[in-house]
Amino acid sequence: MQQNLSVIRTDHIRENAEYFCSLAEGGRLCAVVKADAYGHGAAAVAQSLRSVADMFAVALVDEGVQLRHAGTDKEILVLTPPLCEEEVLRGALEELIFSVGDARDYALLKKVCLKYGIAVRCHLKIDTGMNRYGFTRSSLRTFLRGKLCENVNVEGIFSHYCAPENNGVRERQLSLFLECCKDASYAFGPLLRHISATGGTLSGAENHLDMVRIGIGLYGYLPQGFSLPQGTLKPAMCVYAQAVCSRSRPRGWAGYGQVPAPEQLSAIRAGYGDGLFRKGGIGNVNNLCMDASLLPVLLKKYEYVCVFSDADRYAAENNTISYEALCSVGRRSEKIYVER
Repeated sequence: MQQNLSVIRTDHIRENAEYFCSLAEGGRLCAVVKADAYGHGAAAVAQSLRSVADMFAVALVDEGVQLRHAGTDKEILVLTPPLCEEEVLRGALEELIFSVGDARDYALLKKVCLKYGIAVRCHLKIDTGMNRYGFTRSSLRTFLRGKLCENVNVEGIFSHYCAPENNGVRERQLSLFLECCKDASYAFGPLLRHISATGGTLSGAENHLDMVRIGIGLYGYLPQGFSLPQGTLKPAMCVYAQAVCSRSRPRGWAGYGQVPAPEQLSAIRAGYGDGLFRKGGIGNVNNLCMDASLLPVLLKKYEYVCVFSDADRYAAENNTISYEALCSVGRRSEKIYVER
């Protein structure tokens, strides 16, 4: 078998989710499963969290549709506003919840609803400082003075902390967000309010509001600037690759470039196409050699070797962050889900 194996502990993901539920103290939990659940497999993760999560969040309508077709019956929030009529129709058919980040997003939803005689649900996205997308307070106020549509049901309002580890920045963002919540409630009544992802949730109860959105924390890792006692969160994924061949006292070089071969050398079937980074981070003699890695050990042919188990360490070795590593390393692997 040419594929690598990603062994994923769904019990770890569930236990991590339960930890964040305990922090939220009765608030709702939105489990973020965008980017195929950070490489862990969105459908399987959603199934494992069915009894824990109140809502799931994805980045794209396509991701929400796939999740729905996999049997997820919980609410699904699409974090990126729709960009065309087709997305609105597909999302409406699957009862997805849209994000609205400006008046044009709302106008698109309204146009499609009136054209086809349908209704949709949405949350307002507020830009409190990240500048990714969302209403500013002034544009929100202008929007709220316009003509609204009863076919577009606004049920929630949310934002995102750009630096949850910075108390001053976080507090300013929260204050602005709460002001926007008050403005929006005059037009739509009480709304489901949420601003905290993993970092915000760890920053104190005042940030939890009505719901928290947990992404990286579900999979056993923390955003930069945060720490927890060892063992509080449990990483969920290990990736394994097979040894293809081994050589004792090889002549010449190890892979591309003039890097001398060591006394012992084994090639394992893991490379760029599998989502590994150039340096590998797995004890390579040299940079990755396209679809192979070269290790300074003798392995038995077909033996499986762990090439990834700690996203933080792997990311540090490759000058990136755990988010990128997780989304990448299981790209071409077969996923195996286990509980112990």
